[in-house]
Amino acid sequence: MSREHTRKVRIGDRVIGGGSPVLIQSMCNTKTEDAAATVSQILRLEQAGCDIIRVAVPTMEAARALTEIKKQIHIPLVADIHFDYRLAIAAIEHGADKIRINPGNIGSEDRVRAVVEKAKEYGIPIRVGVNSGSLEKHLLEKYGGVTAEGLAESALEKTALIEGMGYDNLVISIKSSDVMMCVRAHERIAGRTDYPLHVGITEAGTYTSGTVKSSVGLGIILYQGIGDTIRVSLTGDPVEEVKTARLILKALGLKKGGIEVVSCPTCGRTRIDLIGLAGRVEELAARYDQLNIKLAVMGCAVNGPGEAREADLGIAGGVGEGLLIRKGEILRKVPEDQLLAALEEELKKLAQENA
Repeated sequence: MSREHTRKVRIGDRVIGGGSPVLIQSMCNTKTEDAAATVSQILRLEQAGCDIIRVAVPTMEAARALTEIKKQIHIPLVADIHFDYRLAIAAIEHGADKIRINPGNIGSEDRVRAVVEKAKEYGIPIRVGVNSGSLEKHLLEKYGGVTAEGLAESALEKTALIEGMGYDNLVISIKSSDVMMCVRAHERIAGRTDYPLHVGITEAGTYTSGTVKSSVGLGIILYQGIGDTIRVSLTGDPVEEVKTARLILKALGLKKGGIEVVSCPTCGRTRIDLIGLAGRVEELAARYDQLNIKLAVMGCAVNGPGEAREADLGIAGGVGEGLLIRKGEILRKVPEDQLLAALEEELKKLAQENA
């Protein structure tokens, strides 16, 4: 079942599934009980391009804090609950736009039913989450350990449980830190359900390893038409999760808008500080999200001028200077220490023209 044909599910003021754009989700690493710190982080994530934000709700104080958090943010708020069904109920009552539970660790069927009835009362979706680290004993025995088949079967069993309680406003997520197991699990479940799928490689690691694993895994899954929301899981600042997720979607043609920065890897021919310049250009470009252009930062005379001419806007480096090129035409030669300012001047012009 491709994302074009999954069910539509409303989360706050956003819609996923049914061919809707793939949305980016992240998760706060603040203490949810500290509403001020959590709001501050969410506002940073919004600015970076986050569409949906999830927070942990391990205590009743955290559940109550959702009311204040919700007042100050502008994207849907998802509450992540484990073990205590009462926290899920409280999170719904305090404004969560969606809840994430694993019915397997919430407790008895009666407790799961109590959560489902509250979600039904408030009309909010439930994300049924299954991770490789929490696969049920009977599935471990059936498949001889954690497998893609077991993950898919676990998720389908849990959705069937909630469907049996008369509720189908659901989103499914099945995650593993094993990239190819995660890919196979999504391939299996996509053929057996039309619920929207939230996709991610869980516990992917630190920035470098996590970015690589997430890019490979999400790239394969999304390219097959599977996945309605994504999260890149990184150990660190969640803003980096959002930035990486945006780049993955843009590379796959699933997200439009924003500046695509291309830059050469540098070599012995480079005569300007291209590495430093490229980093500053990327930071600058992030402030012009309304522009849908390609921006090239190139370091030498071999491929630089040609690559820069193919971009909407580009820098072709020389010896302590660079050519500023717009849509194939050389605008002027600029000293190295003035290149960033000159580039920003052109970006402002493009923004005004775009407006």
